[in-house]
Amino acid sequence: MEDVTKRFVIRYVDPRSRTCDQMIQASRSGARNIAEGSLFSATSKKIEMNLTNVARASITELKRDYAAFLRQNKLTLWPMSDAIRQELIDSRLKLVDDVARWGANVHKREPSRSLAEISANIGHVYCMVAGGLLDRQMQSQARDFEANGGFNERLYRIRSEAKKKGNGPKPDQT
Repeated sequence: MEDVTKRFVIRYVDPRSRTCDQMIQASRSGARNIAEGSLFSATSKKIEMNLTNVARASITELKRDYAAFLRQNKLTLWPMSDAIRQELIDSRLKLVDDVARWGANVHKREPSRSLAEISANIGHVYCMVAGGLLDRQMQSQARDFEANGGFNERLYRIRSEAKKKGNGPKPDQT
């Protein structure tokens, strides 16, 4: 997402505009907060969930920027039923060069779709996919937290069980 957005703004957004900086920062923030949330997963479910939510908000903001670009340039936002949109999702492209090639091939097959329209829709679709995955991740995190509690709660439970069994810490015998 980050690399796709960077290429998009370099090609289609005025580099002096706030939108350019905003789109790059939103894509970067989304990626970094997902990674940071994963790092915190072992010690703080609360921070993990918060960072995942921040990532979701950043991706939503980025999706709106792509939609605004399409609207402001009088380009078509692909509907959910668009076959090309589904083809993009089904392709599961991993490398930014593959995404660019895919977009160029769509333009060759369907020259009525401009490269700007295709590029902005690629970004928009990827934001929708990422947002859906983050929604599922947040739901999973919430279920896990509800079932198992956070790190401190688990430590307390382990200490309490150890005390009940008589395996708790013994006072110093000095």
